[in-house]
Amino acid sequence: MASIRAPSLMGSSVYSASRSQRETMIRATINMPKLRNGNLSLDLPKLKARGLVEDLELRTIGYTNTAANAKVSDPMVIAKLYTIMEAIADRVEMHKNIGEQRNTWNSLLLTSVNTITLTASMMTGVAAMSGAGAPLLALKLSSTLLFLAATGMLFVMNKIQPSQLAEEQRNAARLFKQLHEEIHTTVSIGAPTLEDVKDAMDKVLALDKAYPLPLLGVMLEKFPKTVEPARWWPEKKQRQVKRLGGRKNNNGWDSKLEEEMREINTVLKRKDEEDYLRLGEKALKLNKALAISGPLLTGLAAVGSSLVGTSSCGSWAIVLGVVAGALSSVVNTLEHGGQVGMVFEMYRSNAGFFRLMEESIESNLKEREVERRENGEMFEMKVVLQLGRNQSELRDLAVSSSIKGEANHEFASKLF
Repeated sequence: MASIRAPSLMGSSVYSASRSQRETMIRATINMPKLRNGNLSLDLPKLKARGLVEDLELRTIGYTNTAANAKVSDPMVIAKLYTIMEAIADRVEMHKNIGEQRNTWNSLLLTSVNTITLTASMMTGVAAMSGAGAPLLALKLSSTLLFLAATGMLFVMNKIQPSQLAEEQRNAARLFKQLHEEIHTTVSIGAPTLEDVKDAMDKVLALDKAYPLPLLGVMLEKFPKTVEPARWWPEKKQRQVKRLGGRKNNNGWDSKLEEEMREINTVLKRKDEEDYLRLGEKALKLNKALAISGPLLTGLAAVGSSLVGTSSCGSWAIVLGVVAGALSSVVNTLEHGGQVGMVFEMYRSNAGFFRLMEESIESNLKEREVERRENGEMFEMKVVLQLGRNQSELRDLAVSSSIKGEANHEFASKLF
């Protein structure tokens, strides 16, 4: 019986305890003090709302900057510039490969022509020592044909000037690489526009015209009447230049820098460009003389070898055949082994480099609005690097030129 009543007593005590607790909680709720109007429950939402507003403001700023960048860097412009860069990279490889091929032409043709010429000269001498009959006729005919073949090969070789062709392709490869890096810099740190695309296209087409790949029809004249600097850039058109840093300091220009650039430009025209044009004229005259002398000597040697053994000419035919053939080998070695055509193209290209600098300086100085010029500090640094001088040396040169005038014999460039 005791075991049966125990649960009922426990249930009754639990029920009593829970009832008393409920009464206590009700009384505490009724007697709880009223909270002030600025209670915690109202303050927390305000703090949360303030954080949300700041977050929205930050996001708005981020979206604005992203929209501005998207507006500045047009994806279509970037795509066009990368397409141009791919075409330029392909042109670099083409000009490099063709330059190596034409340099090989020069070596192989020179070796072949000299071998043919010396062999024909030797056969002419042997024919003079042989008696009359079939051996004499065979040697005369063979040597004459060899001399004629050498004359034809020399005529073609002197017309196309393989060493000069190779130098043209080397220059083209170097300039296309330079243009590739220039566009890459514009894409990396600049804000390219459609104007940059058009400018890049114009430069590519100008280089294609200046250094053509084919030989027939569009090959550069190897013996021009007058020596002109090489030109591989389009006509300069003044355009709005992006200012650096947003500083209002006349875009890096002042009267002192303008006067300095004018004097440097004068020195470039009077000394550097003129000197390379003068050297180019000398190289051209030498190349013309050698190009005429080589085929002429092999032609005379062919005539002499054909007259060996005739009583009317005697020993003169032998002397003409042997000596003219030997001299022709010497002339060919001087012209193509010494690569006189390449030297002429190098002088012409260097003169073009200085002409480009002159036009760049003049185009900036002619622009009256300094905001439309290239940044003065950057432009001065570019001139310093291109001439191989430091800034103090460049300024000293400008001062010396302004004082001495034409009596100043110092060249602007220290590189070449």
